[in-house]
Amino acid sequence: METIKIGIITASDRASAGIYEDISGKAILETLQAYLLSTFEAVYRCIPDNQGDIENALVDLADQQGCCLIVTTGGTGPAKRDVTPEATEQVCEKMMPGFGELMRQVSLKYVPTAILSRQTAGIRGKSLILNLPGKPSSIRECLDAVFPAIPYCIDLLEGPYLECNEQVIKAFRPAQR
Repeated sequence: METIKIGIITASDRASAGIYEDISGKAILETLQAYLLSTFEAVYRCIPDNQGDIENALVDLADQQGCCLIVTTGGTGPAKRDVTPEATEQVCEKMMPGFGELMRQVSLKYVPTAILSRQTAGIRGKSLILNLPGKPSSIRECLDAVFPAIPYCIDLLEGPYLECNEQVIKAFRPAQR
């Protein structure tokens, strides 16, 4: 059986320079480990907030590493160095704006500044790329909202079957006809 690979990218100048620990990337990994019963290999990158570096990491994880899901954190705000959505749009064949719309809607329940977030999602080949905010608590809130649709999206991309721990999160898959 083929190994399921999931990419995790932290876009942060300071974390990539070792100025502080990447707790956001760890929050993604811990959340995915709680959600999934399927065994998966996490392919991790911590890189600067640089569009070229982010694009290269996304392409590598999708095309060379074969990750069915790539989750990014950081770089989704309005600041000049926040370029993760631009990098995602540049490397994707299809954009999936519903993911960002739902994540912002959920985040607005917690902070009024959620409207400043530009997270999005897109498809590159057989990979779903999902941009999350950088704050660890926001990561879980956003993933709780959108993850129920992710296993079926990966099914539609002819990717591996992701089995969820239904005690934690329930994936939605339409009934077979």
